[in-house]
Amino acid sequence: MDIDFVVMWVDGDDPKWQAEKAKYTGKTDDRNAVNRYRDASYFRYWFRAVEKYAPWVRKIHFVTWGHLPGFLDIEHPKINIVNHTDFIPSKYLPTFNSIAIEMNIHRIPGLSEQFVFFNDDIFLLKPHRETDFFVNGNPCLYAMEKPLPVNHKAETWVHLALNDICIINQHFYKARVVKNHKGKFLNGRYRWQDNLRNYLLYRMYPDKFLGFNIWHGPAPMLRSTLALIWDKEPELMDNTCSHKFRDREDVNQWLVLWWQIVSGKFVPSKIDHVSMDIEKDMIDLICYEIENHTHHSICLNDTDPDLILSDINERIEASFQTILPEPSRFEKG
Repeated sequence: MDIDFVVMWVDGDDPKWQAEKAKYTGKTDDRNAVNRYRDASYFRYWFRAVEKYAPWVRKIHFVTWGHLPGFLDIEHPKINIVNHTDFIPSKYLPTFNSIAIEMNIHRIPGLSEQFVFFNDDIFLLKPHRETDFFVNGNPCLYAMEKPLPVNHKAETWVHLALNDICIINQHFYKARVVKNHKGKFLNGRYRWQDNLRNYLLYRMYPDKFLGFNIWHGPAPMLRSTLALIWDKEPELMDNTCSHKFRDREDVNQWLVLWWQIVSGKFVPSKIDHVSMDIEKDMIDLICYEIENHTHHSICLNDTDPDLILSDINERIEASFQTILPEPSRFEKG
């Protein structure tokens, strides 16, 4: 079974990209703030981790506006440089909406049916097998139903999740889904607390799903699932991809993951991943997590546009250097 990786990257300091973005930028808020586009100095360790911890990957599709990291050897046979113009329909371009990009990745020429989607802030920390992501062609997922947080100050991501679950409930009837795939919603690979939650939410709310665990880690997907969602919801997908920046009306990659869950096209799996916000008072813990390989993967989430990252990035880079000191073959000699 061929498994590809897809990783998206943007160089927010590229003056040509900045000039293009400036033509469309309106009000700056949590949808298009600087932290959504700035590059971390330690991205080379993403490739080192892939080479060391997932050497079996068939191809890495590197998705870019057009700029490239200076360290990357684009001649490496496993690297496929994918410009937005190579796969995103022209009517959506240019786009500065990462959601519009990720909702079109099934169009990447040569992409395998089974692939793992990464943002550039998600790093492997331990060896992974193909079966950590796919078994018998189906993605390995943790089907934990969890009510979505709702309040009057909800950030954009909350709106996205609500949009996603609304679409799920339009296409799937919860009681039928659970009946047909009971062993995938109550499973020994889940924590007992999550099995109990799944059971109670089914008993109390048998008609509609209230949401699933929000996932910001390596995302195993089926190319055909994303294509199917486009077929089922063309107007919705077109509306999402027409937004130059993130919009609260969008749907995102969680829709793909959750669609795979409710359709039963997944294998129940125990997931060992941690997502951490990059903050000054978190840096010691972040470095500890990296240097001690505490989890199989980690997301280093850049959430504060006012935070000056130079010193923090230097410490994170030093921690990655501790565990991945050797340059990978993906780097220029």
